[in-house]
Amino acid sequence: MNRTPRPSVLRTLVATAATVTALSAAAQSSEPVKIGLLSTLSGPGAGLGVDIRDGFQLAVKLGGGKLGGRAAEVVIADDQASPDVGRQTADRLVKREKVDFLTGIVFSNVMLAVGAPTFQSKTFYISANAGPSQYAGEQCNPYFFSASWQNDNLHEAVGKTMLDKGFKNVALIAPNYPAGKDALTGFKRFYKGAVASETYTQLNQLDYGAEISQLRATKPDAVYIFLPGGMGINFIKQFVGAGLSKDMTLFGPGFSADEDVIKAVGEPMLGMFNSSQWAHDLDNAANKTFVAAFEKEYGRTPSLYASQGYDAARLIDAAVRDTKGKLDDKAAVRKALEAAKFESVRGAFKFNTNHFPIQDYYLRIVTKNAQGKVTNRTVGTVFKNQPDAYVGSCKMPS
Repeated sequence: MNRTPRPSVLRTLVATAATVTALSAAAQSSEPVKIGLLSTLSGPGAGLGVDIRDGFQLAVKLGGGKLGGRAAEVVIADDQASPDVGRQTADRLVKREKVDFLTGIVFSNVMLAVGAPTFQSKTFYISANAGPSQYAGEQCNPYFFSASWQNDNLHEAVGKTMLDKGFKNVALIAPNYPAGKDALTGFKRFYKGAVASETYTQLNQLDYGAEISQLRATKPDAVYIFLPGGMGINFIKQFVGAGLSKDMTLFGPGFSADEDVIKAVGEPMLGMFNSSQWAHDLDNAANKTFVAAFEKEYGRTPSLYASQGYDAARLIDAAVRDTKGKLDDKAAVRKALEAAKFESVRGAFKFNTNHFPIQDYYLRIVTKNAQGKVTNRTVGTVFKNQPDAYVGSCKMPS
């Protein structure tokens, strides 16, 4: 026979449930926030992954080893720039390590392999680099947030710059993988002059003899390259060594002309223009703190990759803080991530409806500073509050 509990019993049951809930929340808030930092830490692209890792780790260190007030545990893994390795490792990080967030992937082909199983597990992915067009448009996902840019954006900024500077016949070179295709699509969205040649190389290719010969034959007035890391280092050395810089102006996105490339190539890069959403000389307090701390910690000037790793950590920090560490509440975590209440090293930062940034893009030039060091200097702003081109195709699931 069913009996309704007496009021005193009801009060006891409610109190017990409240106590269990409070103890559960307290236990969760006392456990470390676990981050899976999966990046390219070997091979020609290793420098990019190392910078992302170091920027992220620096933010955690400056926060006293915490994110959002909870101790932080960062599990670091190498995807070897391989989609298969990336997918398998992400699966381990999510299922065995039970990470609260994933971050760190450099290359878009790895990101596309990792994305679906990560989202299915309802694990938030905070991109510190890769920004494939698929995730900005029709495949946008509530569990994907970009703390960097959409792949096309930096290339769009150079396309506009080269058009404004009056270049009329340009050669284009990029690797044959998703971000390479996005790169040249973005460039041509704003550059409306003639394209002398459009070449897709092997990903991680280091010998550009055939491409150099093609440039000699087609004689463009400028060359636009998207060749990050070791690819850009080798191409620029071969381009200048072949004497082509005397007759052709070289442009690239920040990926192909950042501090990692400059350190390896040196003075032959002087005068090269490039684009970025960030620069080490941006005049804001968060950036000054970051640059000074990075140089002190690692003995080198940070790259845009390092700045993105740092901002990814700061975004996670804000989300953990604003949810009071209750990371099981996925709706609350998503809301906190969307609000993005952190001071970005790039200045103003906000998310669009597809979880990609609306932000400024700058033109930089490789030059010598007052101390004679070859480095980037910000020339001006190409785009203000620029969204990506794919947001209209995003029907963000609730």
